[in-house]
Amino acid sequence: MFKKVALDNNIPLLLESMHEVHSVCIGIWVKIGSRDEKPGRSGISHFLEHMLFKGTERRTAQDIAKETDSIGGELNAFTSTEYTLFYIKVLDEYMEQGIDLLTDIFLNSTIPDSDIEKEKNIVIEELKMVEDNPADYIHELFNRNIWGEEGLGQSVLGKRETINLYTRKNLLDHIKEHYGTENIIVACSGNFNEEKLVGYMDRTVGSLKRNSILKKPDHQKFTGEVNIVTKDLSEAHICIGLQGLHYGSDDRYVMHLLNTILGSGFSSRLFQNVREERGLVYAIYSYHSAYFDTGLWAVYAGTDRKHVSEVINITIDEMRNLSATVTADELQRAKSQLKGNLVLALESTSNKMTNMSKQEIYYGKYSPPEEIITLVESVTLDQVKELSQKLVGDNAFALTVYGPVNESELKKSCTLLQ
Repeated sequence: MFKKVALDNNIPLLLESMHEVHSVCIGIWVKIGSRDEKPGRSGISHFLEHMLFKGTERRTAQDIAKETDSIGGELNAFTSTEYTLFYIKVLDEYMEQGIDLLTDIFLNSTIPDSDIEKEKNIVIEELKMVEDNPADYIHELFNRNIWGEEGLGQSVLGKRETINLYTRKNLLDHIKEHYGTENIIVACSGNFNEEKLVGYMDRTVGSLKRNSILKKPDHQKFTGEVNIVTKDLSEAHICIGLQGLHYGSDDRYVMHLLNTILGSGFSSRLFQNVREERGLVYAIYSYHSAYFDTGLWAVYAGTDRKHVSEVINITIDEMRNLSATVTADELQRAKSQLKGNLVLALESTSNKMTNMSKQEIYYGKYSPPEEIITLVESVTLDQVKELSQKLVGDNAFALTVYGPVNESELKKSCTLLQ
């Protein structure tokens, strides 16, 4: 059962009880991410996320790690383009101890100068890991190609040159500017005593008096351009995309189904056509990334250099022809797949916590799974065709290729470049 209450300082507390489980997951969300950062402070949200685990007034970093392990808990954090999340998942019998750990690092971290330089090295190593994994790094290149150097085009991890400039004052200023009551949401899912939970949250997060102004993101223009990045790799990595829908779009469930049909799952068109029938790739999938004001509908594939043009041509043909060729059977299969994925995902307390939090952030309201399933079921074949035509139409595709490819050679056989 879902319930929304306001803490003493009006921070929303979202509750979803699941008395049949033996765990509880609590998350503190801050509506600030990499797209909100100034270019000279790229990656600071992610860096601060790291630093909040480096000790509080009551606990050292080692104390935090030992106490979390001693109760079998999972204490972690995550930074994205539009939010930062701190969460803990524990057995229900350790709820109070888990909340104490979570709220302590969130409210009382000391951000010691002595750890800042060490953490810079750790984050730069994390950056290197992404750069050394081309299947991940191509998405960084692709987003920068589409959105530019600022906003959505900025890496969550930041850049070496900005990471190396961070000071303790920068981090405290970031907290002061963005970690105020207007930007925070707390959510809890699992087996908990509501009265105790609300009381504890009121005494901790609910006592926060810091104000902040929620920054409304600048609308970003989608750029359909081609970017070929030559690199001596064993495989070429490809991202192809079009502008998608914003998070709150009325057509979001149509979009989910359209994407499922194209390239989400083993029965999707791209997986069957490009991998199973032709054997051109090991990995190929489509995805839709939604933001407050815009979105991206894209395909990733990894292939041998001699198959790059063929994979690109097939993918674009599939996307362009989808509106004319999609069938009722495909739509029904996509509906069943989407419903199954939703129901299975929401058996997890952490997924439930995330689901209701994102709904609050992006919609300002909560829709239960039954309502979402009804909306998915109500999507018609004509709606899927119309949205496909709207998104593809004569719009320019954005393309990024990363690997052992030559642009002049690619132009000879890739229709998109001709």
